[in-house]
Amino acid sequence: MDEKEKMIDGGWYNANYDRILSEERNKAQNLCHTFNQMNPGDEKGRQKIIVELLGYIPENLNISSPFMVDYGYNVQFGKNVFINMNSYFMDGAEITLGDNVFIGPSCGFYTAEHPLDAAERRKGLEKASPITVGDDVWIGAGVSVMPGVTIGEKCVIGAGSVVTKDIPPNSLAMGVPCHVIREID
Repeated sequence: MDEKEKMIDGGWYNANYDRILSEERNKAQNLCHTFNQMNPGDEKGRQKIIVELLGYIPENLNISSPFMVDYGYNVQFGKNVFINMNSYFMDGAEITLGDNVFIGPSCGFYTAEHPLDAAERRKGLEKASPITVGDDVWIGAGVSVMPGVTIGEKCVIGAGSVVTKDIPPNSLAMGVPCHVIREID
């Protein structure tokens, strides 16, 4: 397997020193830079960049700049998604957002994990685990979602939370680490 295949398969891969992955990240960064410099009213131009970045036409996606991804092709947005400014999608693994999801400003979705052993980290190794966010979720400002997490449908995640474990559907959750406060009726 090459490094990209290892990445997509969820195994340890060389993210830092692989030429193909480096080129793909550079392409995504360039597209994000162009998108972030565009006039917010240039809907057609911004849509063109998003389609090139993601590889599909999202339905009623609203993104405030700045916006950043590592690759783009591992991000799947449902219908009617709003992403506020300064959001980052570290998409070594798939990041899936359902329909009617609202993301507050300065949120991060981080699929990458690194070895605890320093010698292994120096080799540039990492692995990525997918993140899934269900339909009708609201994520408050400054939330960090960690690798492998699923947030169930109709959840509200409080501002500043660090989501390290799955959150069941219909939950109000917050904190560091994020935990369920109560069920939402």
